[in-house]
Amino acid sequence: MPGHTVLQLPVPALEEWVRTRTAHYDGGFVSEDPRFGHAHITALGPFDPAPSRETLDLVRSIAAETDPVAVRLERLAQFPNGIIHLVPDPDDALRALTARLVAAFPEWPPYDGQFEDVRPHLTVDAASDAASDPVDLASTARLLTDVVPVDVVLDRLQLAWWESGSCRVMHEWWLGG
Repeated sequence: MPGHTVLQLPVPALEEWVRTRTAHYDGGFVSEDPRFGHAHITALGPFDPAPSRETLDLVRSIAAETDPVAVRLERLAQFPNGIIHLVPDPDDALRALTARLVAAFPEWPPYDGQFEDVRPHLTVDAASDAASDPVDLASTARLLTDVVPVDVVLDRLQLAWWESGSCRVMHEWWLGG
């Protein structure tokens, strides 16, 4: 399959920064869709690439029953695979949203079931020891000095298509209806 879908919560306050960093790594993943959340927190992904009307209605219902989520993005962390990310605080409402989506769509486990503990996060970089562009927690923290901390209210859920040259929003719902 050439791409995949993600149910994601866009973070407009960090959009410019993440979009620029995405372009640094692979311009094919920079979307021309102005609604597309390059900066986002994944609620569930991958997801159904061709959802039925019933599936979309159920996602809409879950979004409508979910209040907007206020979080602070300040602390950087790194996963064992090298992904450098911001940790939303608090994360309980985000974990609850993912749990509701997983309960509604058990055929789509988060990250294909690769991880026992699925932690909400906003990806900002990837560790690399390439001679031309070494990246680690410290270098990413320096790049983010004037950007974080940031307090945000996550108020939309997007069904986004991720594919080089074709990233776009397929559907979007406001949280809380």
